[in-house]
Amino acid sequence: MSTLTTERPTTPVQQASRPLARWVPVALLVAALVVALLLRAVLGGGPIATATMAAVVYVVLTYVVSRAREGSRRAVDRTVTAAVTIAFLLALLPLTSLLWTVTTRGAARFDVDFFALTMRNIVGEGGGARHAIIGTLQITGLATLISVPIGLLTAIYLVEYGRGRLARAVTFLVDVMTGIPSIVAGLFAYALFALLYGPGVRFGLGGAVALAVLMTPVVVRASEEMLKLVPAELREASYALGVPKWRTILKVVLPVAAAGIATGTTLAIARVIGETAPLLLIAGYTSSLNLDPNSGRMATLPVYAFYSFTQPGVPPQAGIDRAWTAALVLILIVLVLNLVARLISRFFAPKGAR
Repeated sequence: MSTLTTERPTTPVQQASRPLARWVPVALLVAALVVALLLRAVLGGGPIATATMAAVVYVVLTYVVSRAREGSRRAVDRTVTAAVTIAFLLALLPLTSLLWTVTTRGAARFDVDFFALTMRNIVGEGGGARHAIIGTLQITGLATLISVPIGLLTAIYLVEYGRGRLARAVTFLVDVMTGIPSIVAGLFAYALFALLYGPGVRFGLGGAVALAVLMTPVVVRASEEMLKLVPAELREASYALGVPKWRTILKVVLPVAAAGIATGTTLAIARVIGETAPLLLIAGYTSSLNLDPNSGRMATLPVYAFYSFTQPGVPPQAGIDRAWTAALVLILIVLVLNLVARLISRFFAPKGAR
């Protein structure tokens, strides 16, 4: 008997299944840069146009070489990976440029005097931002004391008690407040205190109220999401033991969600600490140290940077240096707040999640 054997035809994908060497992507990147530089020499253009051309050439070369060597499926995978990586680098470029610019220019006045002195009787060189740093911490602290209790209690109501039209109305208002421009919050605070104290009022407490208006919806949203993540079985077990609802919330729900709530609150503080428009309207600016938020104008770092840049004095370079250093200090404060949020999240997280 003769045995008949059928041979399956070899597909192009099976024929081209050899993977690319590790040095090939690097070589393609170098080739893309060379092509982009040649196109720049012929057509002209700046560094942004050159980087864009290099990215496009690299993606095209990656697809062509990978398809010829590895097949269409692997080529598409490599092409998408290259495109996503390039998009990530493009998104990272502005952040890196911002940090580099602020750090290099702000280092000129990042000294002891900047943290120890104020701008009282200073027109040109010298002076510092001690009054603005203290004012920022005071106003932001007061805003936190106002917004966190209100936001947390609102989130507890929406998750644990809220039903029907009132809960939907509160949710809608929170969503609207999340998108309110900061200048509107400043106008609201100014109009509120102008009714109580008369027109032209400027003091730190008004700035704290304006920032609290911006912070409250962020705290509500963060706390609401964290409370929703608490397993319902924990609540049901507490109710089965005869524990009342308010005590279940206080002793079971809040401790479990404490890490997320603390993290969301810290990020809300970092979001409003750099606001300028509402503080310009209601807190004002002063070159002296004012420790009483209930009386008189109070300086803050964002407003300090604004006035230092727009009204630098003589010589102007001294004021511009102070503005960059104030921006650097603000970035460092936000960085510290983000690190604190991560530490709080790890410290309060349940043992199984650490």
